[in-house]
Amino acid sequence: MGLEESLRLTVAALMQATGDSQRVIAAVLGLTQTQVSRRQSGATSWTLRDVDVLAGHYGIAALDLLAGPTRACETLPVARRRNANTGQGAAR
Repeated sequence: MGLEESLRLTVAALMQATGDSQRVIAAVLGLTQTQVSRRQSGATSWTLRDVDVLAGHYGIAALDLLAGPTRACETLPVARRRNANTGQGAAR
């Protein structure tokens, strides 16, 4: 598996773990939901800026985000997890 595919899987895993929607991620990145969807489908690549912003949003190191879904979810702060937010995700 390549880095781009791993990053797509990682973002999906973090979204699942936190309850974040593509709309939330789009707002965090200053993008549209369609642009996030294109990144997640592989039609467009995630940028290094996206990685930095997403890592900050999730409270993890950029290298942990790039290390794959398992590592990213393991380092995700407990307060960011869906169940820590009473099952509602991190609505913003």
